[in-house]
Amino acid sequence: MSLGDERDPSGGYGGTGQTRTRLPDTSGDVYGGARRGGRSSSRSLVTVVGVVVLLIAAIAFANRGGDNSGSTGGDENQPKSSPTAASGTRPVDGKAAGIPGGFARDEQGAQSAAANYSVALGSADMFNTARRHEIVDTVYAPDVAAKRQTDLDGAYTSEKFLTNIGLDKNGAAPSGQTFVSRVIPVGTKTTSFSASAATVEVWYTSLFGLSGEGSTNPVSESWYTTTYQLKWVSNDWKVTDFQQKDGPVPVGRDQRASSSDDMTKAVEEYGGFTYAR
Repeated sequence: MSLGDERDPSGGYGGTGQTRTRLPDTSGDVYGGARRGGRSSSRSLVTVVGVVVLLIAAIAFANRGGDNSGSTGGDENQPKSSPTAASGTRPVDGKAAGIPGGFARDEQGAQSAAANYSVALGSADMFNTARRHEIVDTVYAPDVAAKRQTDLDGAYTSEKFLTNIGLDKNGAAPSGQTFVSRVIPVGTKTTSFSASAATVEVWYTSLFGLSGEGSTNPVSESWYTTTYQLKWVSNDWKVTDFQQKDGPVPVGRDQRASSSDDMTKAVEEYGGFTYAR
């Protein structure tokens, strides 16, 4: 959904955060009909009471998950954990160059590494030469980092590319504007794993653009899945290669896009996370 879409003016950043209900014209009753006399009101009351009773019964039935009386199925009838549920295990204890590191040598560790590396590689820091070199040296395996560094330097210093996204030749935003480049992982999945190598998919949403008055490249949202090839080296998971594809993309909601000031404020005030599987 683009930032120019027409949306509910009470939505967006800075709103109440509450669910909004659109009520019909109050000239009739709350169900949209004309006002009626007492007899109809009594009948409506009986109907409403009946609906409430059914609702309470439905809730009670739904909450019977722990009652196995009369059942021979045992634990197989219990709801199973979601395959994307967090394990609750702390992913790492340390950082290198501001990036989480020291992940466990298991599938959870590989997925946590891929999620956190996605955040670093998709950040605005990649547009700063010194910071980009730190990130690449940290997340990539030593035997591929140098070549990857050269490839990325060529991409991130291309004046045509920088001009197209509204940045100057040094990767800086125009005066009064804030450059936004953020990756927010939604889920991870291991497609292959061994003690020395892993393939991990990271599904994420990305925010990219310039916030501020006069921006010709407003911050927009995109969805991607990146598949990382990881290998175990120097007691940690490191990236050797990756492939990116679009989606899956959810249906957008009818929310009004926030103002450039609200977007800038959000980017400056809200920090990121250390991501765990």
